Amino acid sequence: MLMEPGYYLKKASFVFISFFVLFLTTKEANAQLIYQPYSYHFYQKLNKAVYPINSNSHTAVKPYLISDSSVVRGLYDSLVMAAADNSQKSWVYRILFSGHAVEVKNSGYTLNADYLPDLQLGKQLEGRRTTWLNTRGYQVSGTVGSNFFFYTSGYENQGKFANYETDYINKTRMVPGQGYDRGLPASSKDWAYVTALIGYQAGKNITIALGEDKTFIGEGYRSILLSDYASAYPLLRLTVNLGKKVQYMAMWTYMEDQNAVQFNSFSNNRRKWGAFHYVDWNITNRASLGFFNAIISEEANDLGQLRGFDINYINPVYFSSAFGPPSQVADHTLIGFNSKYKILPKTTIYGQLLFDQSLSSAVKGNGNAWQAGFKGWELFKVSNLNYLIEYNTASPFTYSNKYPMVNYAELSEPLADPLGANFKEYIGILNYSLGKFDFQGELLWAKYGLNTGNINYGKDITLADDVNIAPGYSGTGRGLTTTLKYAEGTVAYILNPKYNLRMEIGVLLRQESNALSNTKTILFTVGLRSSFRDLYHDF
Repeated sequence: MLMEPGYYLKKASFVFISFFVLFLTTKEANAQLIYQPYSYHFYQKLNKAVYPINSNSHTAVKPYLISDSSVVRGLYDSLVMAAADNSQKSWVYRILFSGHAVEVKNSGYTLNADYLPDLQLGKQLEGRRTTWLNTRGYQVSGTVGSNFFFYTSGYENQGKFANYETDYINKTRMVPGQGYDRGLPASSKDWAYVTALIGYQAGKNITIALGEDKTFIGEGYRSILLSDYASAYPLLRLTVNLGKKVQYMAMWTYMEDQNAVQFNSFSNNRRKWGAFHYVDWNITNRASLGFFNAIISEEANDLGQLRGFDINYINPVYFSSAFGPPSQVADHTLIGFNSKYKILPKTTIYGQLLFDQSLSSAVKGNGNAWQAGFKGWELFKVSNLNYLIEYNTASPFTYSNKYPMVNYAELSEPLADPLGANFKEYIGILNYSLGKFDFQGELLWAKYGLNTGNINYGKDITLADDVNIAPGYSGTGRGLTTTLKYAEGTVAYILNPKYNLRMEIGVLLRQESNALSNTKTILFTVGLRSSFRDLYHDF
């Protein structure tokens, strides 16, 4: 599957035109805005500032826009922005150890730019398979005046993966959370990944962002509402603070489905609209409760008749499919809740609950998922030791639909948990920073039910939820009962915190077993890496 001609050129053109317009509107800068790309492994280091016991901020919607007055600014500066005096250092020294490749800061605008290498070499013990990653990337960020901000990143990648990841890419045609594989059916993979975002902050209460990116909603590592696992998509995001206790987020997206019937020459993929609403209420300094709503709607039916973006979807209040325009395919509607409670000064418990309102009559009543976990910092009174323990589960056929075009996925990858549905999983993560050294460990155990033959047990959310349904499917884990055990550990030495340049070694152990197979993976890696993007391997 190839991307439409000029796809990435269009993205780049959009970014540069946007920058040009912003610079034409330059005015005196009184504050600095920092758009920090979301990566759980970096964001967990902000726990101490994000979850103080004596105050409460809106923490669920990510990425964060960090301003001079932000509660996380001090800790953020100590992790990323603070640097030694570079006035007597060479340009090479600065970009390797303490600064950006390009740094401009004056009264009207700021501009930072970096070259982002991600070079890895690995060895999978099974079959003595050599793995590698060769990425050349960039990021450009900055502000114009005191209200405009922009961020863009791009990566050109080639790589060879472990066997289980190669099988996933061959099946979905997607590198997990990144983009199309342009190298099929070769054993090595070739893909590009681009994000671009421009935004405007009106005072402290209103923020508007437009571009191509991801959004994460939740307090944990996974999200059963909206995660950053799927690839980036075009979006318009509006965030409004209604006083100090209530925050409202509305987002409209334009996504793709590579399996739906194609009918025009504009794109190789069918398009669909997504509209998301999230209201976060800080009940007390310790407790928050959020209300979530999502609707997925086709752009055109199987006959190629355009449905368009109906004005009802701009309605900023909660809605259901009943408010949408008529269509051959009904809209897919989901509602959910997100919560957190600071049970101890350095420990926060959190949870999520989701109901899929649009399942077919064949599986009605089974579309639900939930999450429970706790996280904190300074475990055992050890400074910079962050931790998380989390449980996630989704019943069969959650996120799927009678009409696969409107499933809860972007380019065949789930918009929520990577495992799709019909699963339960336990996750534990530890992170410890000591000077420039960073240590990360993860353990995962999951159980799920795979399809057998053409019988659908509800794990693959891209399949219709009313076709080939197995009798007695009800109950999480039904089907080909499969157990996943996963462990990963990394040790990194941070060379330059400005763009997370680091030398890193890692080991990954994975076992997936059921009555038909028992697949084991042991993988050792070493590399020179940079950027804050997430590359998922734990699925």
